[in-house]
Amino acid sequence: MNLSAPFISRPVATVLLSLAIMLLGAVSFRLLPVAPLPNMDFPVIVVSASLAGASPEVMASTVATPLERSLGSIAGINTMTSNSSQGTTRIILQFDLDRDINGAAREVQAAINASRNLLPSGMRSMPTYKKVNPSQAPIMVLSMTSTVLEKGQLYDLASTILSQSLSQVSGVGEVQIGGSSLPAVRIELEPQMLSQYGVSLDDVRTAITSTNVRRPKGFVEDDQHNWQVQANDQLETAEDYAPLIIRYKDGATLRLKDVAKVSDAVEDRYNSGFYNNDRAVLLVVNRQAGANIIETVAQIKAQLPALRAVLPASVSLNIAMDRSPVIKATLHEAEMTLLIAVVLVVMVVFLFLGSFRASLIPTLAVPVSLVGTFAIMHLFGFSLNNLSLMALILATGLVVDDAIVVLENISRHIHNGLDPMKAAFLGAKEVGFTLLSMNVSLVAVFISILFMGGLVESLFREFSITLSVAIIVSLIVSLTLTPMLCARWLKPREAHGENAFQRWSERVNDQMVAGYDRSLGWVMRHRRLTLLSLLVTVVVNIALYVVVPKTFLPQQDTGQLMGFVRGDDGLSFSVMQPKMETFRLSILADPAVESVAGFIGGSGGTNNAFMIVRLKPISERKLSAEKVVERLRKNMPHVPGGRLFLAPDQDLQLGGGR
Repeated sequence: MNLSAPFISRPVATVLLSLAIMLLGAVSFRLLPVAPLPNMDFPVIVVSASLAGASPEVMASTVATPLERSLGSIAGINTMTSNSSQGTTRIILQFDLDRDINGAAREVQAAINASRNLLPSGMRSMPTYKKVNPSQAPIMVLSMTSTVLEKGQLYDLASTILSQSLSQVSGVGEVQIGGSSLPAVRIELEPQMLSQYGVSLDDVRTAITSTNVRRPKGFVEDDQHNWQVQANDQLETAEDYAPLIIRYKDGATLRLKDVAKVSDAVEDRYNSGFYNNDRAVLLVVNRQAGANIIETVAQIKAQLPALRAVLPASVSLNIAMDRSPVIKATLHEAEMTLLIAVVLVVMVVFLFLGSFRASLIPTLAVPVSLVGTFAIMHLFGFSLNNLSLMALILATGLVVDDAIVVLENISRHIHNGLDPMKAAFLGAKEVGFTLLSMNVSLVAVFISILFMGGLVESLFREFSITLSVAIIVSLIVSLTLTPMLCARWLKPREAHGENAFQRWSERVNDQMVAGYDRSLGWVMRHRRLTLLSLLVTVVVNIALYVVVPKTFLPQQDTGQLMGFVRGDDGLSFSVMQPKMETFRLSILADPAVESVAGFIGGSGGTNNAFMIVRLKPISERKLSAEKVVERLRKNMPHVPGGRLFLAPDQDLQLGGGR
């Protein structure tokens, strides 16, 4: 059976088939999302709980422990990590990779409900959970700074204007705001004054809640009309709250300002953001699953002028972190590598075949196979990332092999005197099933990655399928387009003679064959020495394997560092701030650092802080991110009671958190 015969006999249909493969691939290429790594679903759930005023020890014993006991009964948990700080507890649950995240979320909620009676009665709300994906790192962080507005006002602008506008950008998922909280009125009661006037906490609470409420005011009517009475009696500022009447006694009026300090503040005063040397509110932008990072960031940047226009003139909106330049550069390097690989393959083919016509046939197999692979990648929901592009780079050498095998066999029959058409039928028939078995065995090797399970399968799934698809497409091309072109483009050398380049190519090939023959003869005469060389090579390789550093993924230089500052347990917010300032100023003074943004306190606790360090382009700083971290650690001053952890930011963060 000749698999190629129908395609050799129908050149127009064969060409149309190849063009259809190219067209589908070209259209799919424009639709593929761009990402640094494949989209992986890590089943990770974070449970958060808060208890106002509780120390880390109290949070660990009264909140974290009951929750851990209840959550520990859930099946499929791989690791469970808890972190308790002032007033907050955070429990990270990482499940097995084959665990359904939605089913796990339902069990987590059931476990939280089961622990309700074991938790302190003073908790204002039940613990909450959130599904997270460590592989979905933020794609951009924006900072809002102002020398005029308070941070509560900045937060209000961020939540009412910026967050809403950014969420409407195509590809944007969640927009988180940090570094402050919404404006609020803070009432600090003075115990001595309460005792002096004989007022209890309930008296003050009742007065505040009963006065600051929107109630219907009734209506006014006459014979023909009815008017609803409206009054704006909602209290919003400290000036409104201060004269609030607590009670009347002996004709005297006791007001809130007589027993308390009333001031305009924010809901959480133990939360402060910064950008370089300014206080700031940060907006952390996450993308939707499968969204194109580069396009999403480009759309956000296009929106920034309009967003700046609606903000007060005293507010500055800056980019504190942007992942797109590094992703662009990485993918550009991968694309250039792919292009260089294609060019080198074409040059080598031309060098050894010595004929432009003959070289063009396997050369056409490369773009048809690679571009056609994009259609299957889009069908499977894959993205253009480092691993899928690496698969295409490896496939470049593999896809041309099939075409060369067919070409060489057909050329041999033509040189032996057969007509090119008959040679195409005979040559393709002889190697058709050989190519089929060879490619099936290659696909079996790469597709076996899908059966490994765990993180390796999730990470290399796109790599395995992309490479296998490229091999299958190249097999189709080599059995259809290649023999058809051979039947019509190849001519006997006697028909047109040999040119100088072909004669030179044959001499080079003859010399290489002669050199191989001499080396093979020497090896056969020195068998013991050859076996000894093989043994030494194996031993050296084993020794090098032992000493070479090992890691699951190589260290990346994304142009950004992530910093985490932890103070001693029980450290207050006011004491933590100067420690953080010392670290911040030291980092900002480094010549490789472009900007530093972050926040202290918040949900992480008063003794914790987080930083995003943006480095200058590699052309300006000359050092890798890892070397910059080493220099920062070396020059970092000693801060009693505070520890700084710095590391280059990575596209894939394992372990459920930083």
